[in-house]
This record gives sequence, C-alpha cells and structure tokens, in this order.
Amino acid sequence: MKITTSKPECVWKSKTLLGEGTLWVKEHNSIYFVDIKKKKICVLNVKNQRKKIIRVNKEIGFLAHINNNFFILGLQGELRIVNLKSKKIIKSIKIEENITLNRINDGKTDPSGRLWFGTMDNLERNIEIGSLYCLDKNLILKKVDTKYMITNGPAFINSENFYHTDSKKKIIYKIKVNKKLKIVKKKVFKKFTKKMGTPDGMTLDKKNNLWVCHFNGACISVFNKNAKKIHNINLPAKNITNCTFGGYKNSEVFVTSALKSMNKNEIKKYKYSGALFKIKTNVTGITQKKYNIRL
Repeated sequence: MKITTSKPECVWKSKTLLGEGTLWVKEHNSIYFVDIKKKKICVLNVKNQRKKIIRVNKEIGFLAHINNNFFILGLQGELRIVNLKSKKIIKSIKIEENITLNRINDGKTDPSGRLWFGTMDNLERNIEIGSLYCLDKNLILKKVDTKYMITNGPAFINSENFYHTDSKKKIIYKIKVNKKLKIVKKKVFKKFTKKMGTPDGMTLDKKNNLWVCHFNGACISVFNKNAKKIHNINLPAKNITNCTFGGYKNSEVFVTSALKSMNKNEIKKYKYSGALFKIKTNVTGITQKKYNIRL
C-alpha cells in the first residue's frame, strides 16, 4: 500500500523553542508535547480545541501516561511521577546525579509498558556522555547502552527490537535486546548525510515503517524495514523534532518543531517554526502503551 498524507496543518502556533515528546492520550482526546527549554507541557484537546500549558520547574524531555491524570515526566536529572491535575508528586527517581550537566531527552514506552529514555550533555558538546535506560514496572532502572552524544527516538517494533538514534552522529541504530535487556545485536540502520539534516524523534506505523523527523531538514522521511525511503513530507518549519500517531482512528500524525538556533531570515522563510502540526494519513500508527506501574 502506498502511503498518502495530507498537507501539514498548523494546529497550534506554540512557538516552542525546543518542542519534543509528542504523546497521544486517547481518553483525554489530547495531544501532549513539551518545550524542553521553556520548561512546559503543552496540551491540545482535539475535540474541543482547548489548549493548556502546565509549567514545571526543570527542563523536560518527555512525558508518558500511566492512567487518569498520572504521568511520568523525564526531567533534568530526574524521573518524576506526578498527578498533572493536582500537581501532587508521587515519586521522584534521581538520574545520573554524578553528571550534573546531563539531562534526560527523549523517552517512550515499549509494547510491554516499560519506560525507555536517553540522557545527553545539555551543552551539546562533542562528548559521548549520554546513555540509554529502561525503567520497569517495579521501578528498577537499568542502563542498557552508553556512549551517546544526543539520544533520540526510541521506536519499538516489539519488546526486544527497536530503533534508537544518536542525533549528533546522524545515526539511527537498530537494536535487539534479550529478556535481561542485554544488547545482543546493534547495527546502523540509517546514516543521514549533512544535506538531510539530523535524525530526531521518530515513530512507527502498523506496517513497521519508521517515520523520522529531520532537525534542520524541514521534513519527515518514512523508511521501510530495509531502510529504503518510501515517503517524504515537507513541513513549513526548519527544525522538525518529534512525531506520534493519534487522533481519529490513530491515523493522524502530530509533529513538533523548534525555533532553537534559528536566525531572523530562517524564521521569515519557515514562518511556522516552533508550531505543532497535524498530518492526515491512510495508515495507522502503533499505539503507545501506558507506563505499566501500579500506583
């Protein structure tokens, strides 16, 4: 089946400095996303078009849904379980306390409800100080992989196989882990050229095609399982950062972008930079599982 997509529609001129962490929560009819640098969570209810901004006290890379109003947030140096309605903090798990200049970046849940996330140097220096972690339902944290500069992704084919990116190296990896979360296979799935920009956030559709956002590339590429590009979506924003399926029949793609490191001329050219977009498709996405923890 050939993929078809609508022209991207700007659904929120959110002016995010660094938009990330798209999350569709079906029960809330809402798309959640974050602005890492402005320390806020943005919520758009697609049914009644209501917009809400929730401020947090640290830079935030992502959030994952647990149930009702309970979420787990990936913050600078901390995972925090919180009731977003009452603002009550249920639990805080410190991450990499010995690496104060690191922060949590992208994170997602896998098909068995475990939470995966990466860390990175917040100053974005050329140092391999980032790691990939997995947090299980018993809040046991495991470091799965190391030596990343800027962690991004992950996107799960199943509980053992997934894609994970080092944006600074412009590489998307395909990784296989065993039941004990030890890496048994890791290979380069795709390396971006300078012209393509930088691989950023990504998601999978039900046919296991990988939808990859191009930071500094103004588009989303869709690759099949053989890393062949099968579809392209151009967007009126320069830095495309993250995407997820949601909305009607899980066949709409919500996309974040970033104003970070853009000059006035670039903002003039890509006037929707920093906005949230929606794209209608003829394919359905994999539904992201909730973080499986008993509260």
